[in-house]
Amino acid sequence: MKNALKILLTAVSATALMALSGCDKIEKEPAVDENIWVSEAAEKRADIYTDYTLTSDLNHLSDNQKQMISLLIDASVIMDDLYWQQAYGDKETLLSSISDEKALGFIQKNYGPWDRLDGDKPFLKNIPEKPLGANFYPADMTKQEFEGFDHKDKVGLYSVLRRDASGQLIVIPYHVLYKEELGKAADLLRQASNYADNMAFKNYLILRADAIISDDYQASDFSWMDMKTNPVEIVIGAIETYEDLLYGYRTAYESYVLIKDPVWSEKLARFKEVLPELQKGLPVDDVYKAEMPGTDSDLNAYDVIYYAGHSNAGSKTIAINLPNDEEVQLKKGTRRLQLKNAMRAKFDKILLPITDVLIAPQQRRHVTFNAFFSNTMFHEVSHGLGIKETINGKGPVRLALKDAASPFEEGKADILGLYMIKKLYEKGDITEGEIMDYYVTFVAGIFRSSRFGASSAHGKANMVRFNYFLEMGAFAKNAAGYYMVDQEKFDLAMDSLGNLLLTIQGDGDYDRAVQLMATRGIMSETLKADLDRLKEANIPVDINFIQGKDVLGLK
Repeated sequence: MKNALKILLTAVSATALMALSGCDKIEKEPAVDENIWVSEAAEKRADIYTDYTLTSDLNHLSDNQKQMISLLIDASVIMDDLYWQQAYGDKETLLSSISDEKALGFIQKNYGPWDRLDGDKPFLKNIPEKPLGANFYPADMTKQEFEGFDHKDKVGLYSVLRRDASGQLIVIPYHVLYKEELGKAADLLRQASNYADNMAFKNYLILRADAIISDDYQASDFSWMDMKTNPVEIVIGAIETYEDLLYGYRTAYESYVLIKDPVWSEKLARFKEVLPELQKGLPVDDVYKAEMPGTDSDLNAYDVIYYAGHSNAGSKTIAINLPNDEEVQLKKGTRRLQLKNAMRAKFDKILLPITDVLIAPQQRRHVTFNAFFSNTMFHEVSHGLGIKETINGKGPVRLALKDAASPFEEGKADILGLYMIKKLYEKGDITEGEIMDYYVTFVAGIFRSSRFGASSAHGKANMVRFNYFLEMGAFAKNAAGYYMVDQEKFDLAMDSLGNLLLTIQGDGDYDRAVQLMATRGIMSETLKADLDRLKEANIPVDINFIQGKDVLGLK
């Protein structure tokens, strides 16, 4: 045990930091302790996940399609390994040094020794704080140094910053740094294309293979937008920027392998034409809604059968809205993929138990799977609303708001998703349930996602939403300690916060964005106490997927 710990602590504090910064190794060796956990509470947090087997009915698929899925999973495994490099560094040295099975499992769920659902706190002794820039930047790089670095790709989506032999900052593209791994993944995608029965999907796989070895994703994104009928789906590559908490510039590798649910997809199809009309009615001045979203958007439901990389780290994604390329969005819209089996797992195992603890008994009937599914779906749809370019020449919102861009975009999507539901319900386009179903389920969902912490983009957006709505009386705690929703005040809070977020985005007002995050993007003592009640009730925080080709019966 002591030898294993010696390797672990040396690997984490020296090897990981060397990978992050390119600096000289740390000469002082950390002390070895028989107990590797930071605290008893940290060790208990290793039990916050509940297992769920990720399967789907594959009987309707051809032998070719099943072989294709096997290859897609193999390519996804490579994305998983690349994400380890981006999020932490040397995965094998870390994992091979662990003899404590509980610690090993928790490291694997978090893709490193930092608890993603507790503000990225180290959960093992002698582990340094996680660098905000993960492994995308040198750990010793200051923001002042970055601002003074003159390079055209210093804010690029598909590159890392390192130091050369003289200690100066340099930029290395992903396709150079990860050339061998990306080449193997591209070969697997091309092999999978040979088994594709759907020609549009076949073309996409070939273009996506080209994309991951060139860091030029736009052609494959346009191709992906044109796919409408393929029963098998994969989302793969360097996609989201959430791992980069320093600036929000760098993308991380991930993958999803999915099977389309034709019945539920048909239910969603009618909503894709409403975006332009809803854009015009946004609760903000006209100048902030002058952009028109594309109308070629796509809404479909899927069973997800494999998660890899960023999508599998910590809390699990239950819906996808892509591509992120603003040009593709304006010309084609986006595709929204609802991951129905993963959503159902979280609703049954987490949201319903939370409802019994925190929501007033007389409103618990309003927490429904249909509302949970719809709230999640319209969150993703609403990424297409609002504004992508600032109104005052500051460029894309993503760059103008820097590290606040992702939290603001997630917060905007949460609020505008509710706005869409309200408008469509009033028009009669949404007929299932009552409007209070969506509101009360939304509030229960805040408690669910608040347990992921306040460090991620979604977490910060969640805190702003909770604190803002609470201040405006959209919901309140009664004398018995249960939360109740006030429908009239909820509507007012929704419009008010939507206006605030859209205005800050359109103005590219970084200072105001940071101020909002600092004042409302924090977890209050009241909310912490409520979350402690959920902990005492032993309600899981999130799902750990049991997945793979063996689970699916594939070779």
